[in-house]
Amino acid sequence: MHALRPHLFLLLVVAIFSGNILVGKALTELPPFTISLGRVFIALLVVLPLGFHQARRAMPVFRRHWRPLLGLALTGVAFFNALIYASLKFTSPTNVAILESLIPVATLLFSAIVFGERFRWLQWGGVGLSFVGAVLVIMSGKASVAMAGGLNPGDLIMLLSVMIWVGYSMLVKRYMALFPRYGGLLVMLVIANLALAPVALLEGAWQVLPQLAGDQALGLLYLGIFPSVVALLLYNHALATLGPTGAAVYLNLLPVFTMFGAFWWLGDPILATELLGAVVVVVGVWFTLVPPRPAR
Repeated sequence: MHALRPHLFLLLVVAIFSGNILVGKALTELPPFTISLGRVFIALLVVLPLGFHQARRAMPVFRRHWRPLLGLALTGVAFFNALIYASLKFTSPTNVAILESLIPVATLLFSAIVFGERFRWLQWGGVGLSFVGAVLVIMSGKASVAMAGGLNPGDLIMLLSVMIWVGYSMLVKRYMALFPRYGGLLVMLVIANLALAPVALLEGAWQVLPQLAGDQALGLLYLGIFPSVVALLLYNHALATLGPTGAAVYLNLLPVFTMFGAFWWLGDPILATELLGAVVVVVGVWFTLVPPRPAR
C-alpha cells in the first residue's frame, strides 16, 4: 500500500486538475491574473493556520535558500495557471490541452539533460504513446478546430506555461525537501500573491473580486482550495518518490478525466475514438512507470 500511495495521490491530482479545467472554463469571463490572484489569496487563508508556526521556525532556512524558494513560488504557484488562463483568451481549449500534454515529454528531456537520468527505451516509448493517446482524446472529431489558424499568441503563451511547469518539477525534485511542507507552501503563497497583485490590479481586480457572487464565488473557492493547496501538496509528495518524469506522465491522463467529467456534468457525448485514445494513454503511462526487471 505504501508503494501505491504516490500513484493514488497522482490520480487524485489529475481528478482535481480536471475539475480545475471544468470550473475554470466557467470563469473565463474574468481576467486571467484576477482569477489567479483570487485563487492564491484563498489558498493563503487556508494554509495560514496550518503553516504559520512551521514558517516562523524555518525562517533561517528560507533566507539561506531564498533563490529556489522564489523559483518554486513564481513557477508552480503563481504563473503556471495564470498563463493557462491568459492563453485561453487567444486560443482554443483544445490547443491548450494538446500543448499541456507535452509536459511529460519535456520533463523527460530536461531530467536527462539536467539530472543526467538515464531512461530505458520502454519509458521513452511509454511517454510517446501516452502523448499520442492524449492527442487522440482531445482531437477526436475536432481536428479542424484544433488546427484552424495555426500558431497564435495563445499557443506561444501555453508553450511558455509548459516550460514553467517543467522548471517547477525540476526545482521540486532538488529543493522541496529543504522546506517544511505547510510552512514552505505558506511562504510560496505569500510570494505568489505579491507577484500576481500588480498585474491583477491593472486588470481591475479591486473592482471584479468584491462583486463575485453565486457560482463564480463557489468556483473561485474550489480553485483556491483544491488545485492550489490539496493537489499541489499531493503532487509534491508523489514527485519526491517517483521523480519528475514519473509524476509528470500522469498529466497525460488529464484529457481522459476531463472527457469523462464533461460527460458526467455537461452531458457531452464520448466518441469511440476518444475511448481508444483513453486506452492508449493508460497503456503509455503503464509502460513509462513499469519497473525494470531485476538483474540475474
